[in-house]
Amino acid sequence: MEKTVLQLETLTCPSCVRRIEGTLSKTAGVSNATVKFNASKVEVEHESGIDKGHITDIVTKLGYKVLSTK
Repeated sequence: MEKTVLQLETLTCPSCVRRIEGTLSKTAGVSNATVKFNASKVEVEHESGIDKGHITDIVTKLGYKVLSTK
């Protein structure tokens, strides 16, 4: 199991949290996704076979700019 942390641009509404968490949680190989609204960070626990770039792409396609990935 790996953990990826995405730093996003400032989130502006609480519904963004549900949208990101809901989409990532439905992604195959993702066991948990948590959005920290005040920090604009997304923490994703996932299988080691999932590329961090894939997670970044999912969030980007939802309309959120990813500033960095760890």
